[in-house]
Amino acid sequence: MRRALVTGATGFVGRALLQRLLSDGRFLPVAAMRHASAELPAGVCSVAVGDIGADTDWTGALDGVAVVVHAAGRAHVLKESSRDPMVEFRRVNVDATLRLARQAAAAGVQRFVFISSIGVNGNQTSQPFTADDPPGPTELYAVSKWEAEQGLSHIAVQTGMEVCVIRPPLVYGAQAPGNFGKLIRAVAAGIPLPLGAVDNRRSFVALDNLVDLIVVCMEHPAAANQVFLAGDGEDLSTTEWLRQVGFALGRPARLVPVPVSLMSRVAALLGKGAVARRLFASLQVDISKAESLLNWHPPLTVAAALGKMADEIRQTGGMKGGRVDSSSEARRR
Repeated sequence: MRRALVTGATGFVGRALLQRLLSDGRFLPVAAMRHASAELPAGVCSVAVGDIGADTDWTGALDGVAVVVHAAGRAHVLKESSRDPMVEFRRVNVDATLRLARQAAAAGVQRFVFISSIGVNGNQTSQPFTADDPPGPTELYAVSKWEAEQGLSHIAVQTGMEVCVIRPPLVYGAQAPGNFGKLIRAVAAGIPLPLGAVDNRRSFVALDNLVDLIVVCMEHPAAANQVFLAGDGEDLSTTEWLRQVGFALGRPARLVPVPVSLMSRVAALLGKGAVARRLFASLQVDISKAESLLNWHPPLTVAAALGKMADEIRQTGGMKGGRVDSSSEARRR
């Protein structure tokens, strides 16, 4: 059985990918981790690589590996402590990525799947982004991802190793990190949110849909040296999406219709302009390239993905005192 190295293995996307690879049985998953850990699913091999950067030695982790899925990286930092955030973004997202790719090519890895970000295209749209649009990153995180993509393209040309890039928008699921995960938990807890009047259009991607696209890109011949955008194929306003979250949870979202202009001004005064943009601006993606070139279609609808998310929150006690009725009958009410 071919080995697949997964970085970021204990993260939101990495852990779900490991579970999928185990269930599929087509690859033997190997988790690259900072330190040895017992937190992995049974059946997953692990290799400790330490902190990742320009000097990381990946050779032990790459032994016998056919495919690398690089999901590790430095993402948006809620409480930035670095004096020069761009240096840190480049150290982890650029230097570590290219170091891994060069060593992977030298080790005979056939394909390198890089989990990038829709931020490489930009942070808002008037019409949906496509995979082949000119890049327009504006935030430091997205700039570092674009620099890594360019470096990977050069390595692919120089070495012949196939590279596939996936740019997801906001990824949601029961354990979603960051501010969006906080919104899901707020709806689950019945906390009022001032988001009842947001009239935008946004593309989201369910964790299972993203993982499914990753798995297809690991093997599909047409995915070699291509860039794909991930998404559910259903665009909603932030308000509509949160209402659907509440519907799936059996707990209607308590959304207060506060004017977006007022919230944007307050957010700017508090230094949260980027957070506000992710909530209020439109950001749509066109997934037709993946659909036509890979014959890939999101396996879950938004409703089905949110229903599964609600089930997982209920099973893990994520409500902590609140009630989640995630049965199919409750979702029909």
